[in-house]
Amino acid sequence: AFAGGQMHHAWLLTGRCGIGKASLAYRLARHALARPQERDATGDLLQVAFETSAARQVKALSHPGLLLLRRPYDSRARRFAQTIPVDEVRKLKSFLGLTSGENAWRVVLVDSADELNLNAANALLKSLEEPPARTLFLLISAEPSRLLPTIRSRCRRLDLAPLAGEPLRAAAAAALSGRNLQLPDTEAWAKLEALAQGSVRRVLQLTATGGLELYGRLERCVGSLPRLDWTLAHALTDEMGFGAPEQHYEAFFELFFDLLARLVRARATGEGRPADRALAERLIAPERLPAWAAFWQAAVAEKADAAEFNLDRKATLTSLFARLEALARP
Repeated sequence: AFAGGQMHHAWLLTGRCGIGKASLAYRLARHALARPQERDATGDLLQVAFETSAARQVKALSHPGLLLLRRPYDSRARRFAQTIPVDEVRKLKSFLGLTSGENAWRVVLVDSADELNLNAANALLKSLEEPPARTLFLLISAEPSRLLPTIRSRCRRLDLAPLAGEPLRAAAAAALSGRNLQLPDTEAWAKLEALAQGSVRRVLQLTATGGLELYGRLERCVGSLPRLDWTLAHALTDEMGFGAPEQHYEAFFELFFDLLARLVRARATGEGRPADRALAERLIAPERLPAWAAFWQAAVAEKADAAEFNLDRKATLTSLFARLEALARP
């Protein structure tokens, strides 16, 4: 489509977190912004050598034809904002108003569209509805159903499937090697593969944060329900409280949310891992299934609120564990 001049102006790249949506988006950006002689002759593989000026500039986010829209960093709070505000999207006006070179492309990369607040989403929609010539919008989304329907309707959708089996193992080995890490033994890899859910990024995160050991503790804690083992729970909340490394804290919540989601899904569908099905059947009465699903949604929202308003992490986690125990009681 690109080589034939039939490239649609907006693409929505969807799929689970960490499966390569951003990598593909940057590869598309490099291909679009490279000079014709720098592109792969066939165009099939979107190949652009990393030594080219376009590839180096895209990597450094310094290419004049690339605009990246993402959550801004708050230097006073020393963390990233929770959403992409409308002021970020307003940069489009000046960016798209610039004169590009002859036959040159401009690329707008939104990473991720899920994080646009409502005003920002509406501002982006205006540009999607009236795109300038030779402008490519690349929107990354793990939850496309939450985007404005009008944004989805303006984009071609490309769904990316998670890796599994040997392709995941090979990709994980290459990624870990780049960080001087190695794949775990066969037994540990089987557990890691199940938790990673096809995401190489998640393999890296779990390996770097001791995710297997952390998940084992969380699983024992939840498995103690309906009478929660508060000794285990307090040990976890103490560890995730003030001063905990951000990566460790985020890994814990991803594991917690995933475990809740798997239990709800297993009880609702009867599918999933045998251990999940057995635990879900023991803890979740059929009539309480909607309440468990609502708890999962509330927990995700409360974690976001705790980050936005700098609430006490230990208190937030303790409250979630207490409500989970109440939910599991017969």
